[in-house]
Amino acid sequence: QVQLVESGGGLVQAGGSLRLSCAASERTFSSYAMGWFRQAPGKEREFVAAINWSGANTDYADAVKGRFTISRDNAKNTVHLQMNSLKPEDTAVYYCAADLALGPTMAEGEYDYWGRGTQVTVSS
Repeated sequence: QVQLVESGGGLVQAGGSLRLSCAASERTFSSYAMGWFRQAPGKEREFVAAINWSGANTDYADAVKGRFTISRDNAKNTVHLQMNSLKPEDTAVYYCAADLALGPTMAEGEYDYWGRGTQVTVSS
């Protein structure tokens, strides 16, 4: 069982930045692909970014390309999401997820473990 704990959410003004982190409990973290998803009020959860097991390959949703960067530190069992130039429409609960395949994948159904989420609120 992989436990994922997100941190780094908060309230920020439009144009600002936040860095989300997700800590994984498993020592085999380096063999998982990781992803970030988000869910805004009244909307379905959507893909944000994903990274493969080594960090060499990444994927991003069109809405965040050029603004968000996903990265991982396998030595620390951690994945990060650097979010720059934030917009009010980025407001959502952000979830970290682990895919036991090598990845990366944008498909929500491929992910095996999920964190509880961290709230990001961007004010205009």
